[in-house]
Amino acid sequence: MKEIIFAAISPHPPIILPNVGSASERRQVSKTINSLEYLGEKIREISPDKIIISSPHPDWGFDVPLFFLARSFKGEIEKILIGLGEPRDYFEKGKNFEIGTGKIAIIASGDLSHCLREDGPYGFHPDGPKFDKELIQALKKKDLEKIFQLDRLYPQAAECGLRSFCFALGILEGNNVDWRPEILSYEGPFGVGYLVARLL
Repeated sequence: MKEIIFAAISPHPPIILPNVGSASERRQVSKTINSLEYLGEKIREISPDKIIISSPHPDWGFDVPLFFLARSFKGEIEKILIGLGEPRDYFEKGKNFEIGTGKIAIIASGDLSHCLREDGPYGFHPDGPKFDKELIQALKKKDLEKIFQLDRLYPQAAECGLRSFCFALGILEGNNVDWRPEILSYEGPFGVGYLVARLL
């Protein structure tokens, strides 16, 4: 028997880790940290047998969300590294992905635009805030077609999470899960968009 019992989107900035970011820096992303800690409590309550986590980056792309969401997890963790293909292709890969058996939790790791501010890592580009706003609205509406098009609509957004999100959404759709998006927080004080959302 298999059952997906939890799904979420998590950012992965190392600065939110207590051993990396300063107290001052972490205060500036307190919404993100509080939302992740809330989701971590929910995962502990439902106690999945397995966590499947997708990320565009190795190392911190997995380590940061797992620190908050699965710090004391004793079950199986499967890590999926996402490449640079078409978002729709990763959705299809998710639909056809074999999740295994037991109670499953899905985590999609990724940040939104990296060009929200002039003093951010990539400077400012108007595609950045537009991409972030449109992604959040499309998630709320469960508008998958719009989500698939976002990288073409806003090619200079410098995001890293879209394909990871699409992979997770594909898993949900492929397993006939009635996912119900809830935006828990969004902020970008350092020029990078950090979205925390519960999908199930």
